[in-house]
Amino acid sequence: MSSILMVLSLALMGPAPASLHSAAGMHAAAQASIPLDRDGYHDAMRKLWEDHVTWTRLYIVSAVADLPDKATAAKRLLQNQTDIGDAIKPFYGEAAGNALTALLRPHILIAAEVVDAAIAGDNAGVQDALMRWYANSDEIADFLSAANPDNWPQNEMRAEMRHHLDVTLEEAQARLRGDWAGDVAAYDMIHEHILGMADILSAGIIRQFPRKFRS
Repeated sequence: MSSILMVLSLALMGPAPASLHSAAGMHAAAQASIPLDRDGYHDAMRKLWEDHVTWTRLYIVSAVADLPDKATAAKRLLQNQTDIGDAIKPFYGEAAGNALTALLRPHILIAAEVVDAAIAGDNAGVQDALMRWYANSDEIADFLSAANPDNWPQNEMRAEMRHHLDVTLEEAQARLRGDWAGDVAAYDMIHEHILGMADILSAGIIRQFPRKFRS
């Protein structure tokens, strides 16, 4: 097993810390039938997806440089996938939230394979991992679209997820090349895009479940 994948595997085996994010609060409020605040939910969804790209970036930096904090960064990054799944449970149910987390974890694990193969100069390994990574992104998009087809059309969600992968790949490649300006520029694009994607998700949930939110 590669060093990067071993780090992620150890992170998966360790106990998951309690979520520090508002996803847990949103879940508890909905379970108690307390109407949620629309602006608060919008902001909480943005925070979850900002965490997603931030901890992905920090993990890439640590993994490429083989820094001692990479296991801790991996654990925090994997927790974010659970947090995102938890954020949809008040609306789509426990099983759906767990299913989304189960799709998001390979999104992270396969990304680590891409980075590891690139470090090793294994072009065939990179291409194989990329094929599975983009296939997984389509699965995530299809899952979301099936849950809310009126607000999350399949072609739109696939395009959003694939763009997210495209710019994340640019970021990783720039970091591996030592192109620091390109690395920063790629992350700026990732950050801007993920906020728009988070807004699509929160707006779609608010439209689909208006009675769960205060007017």
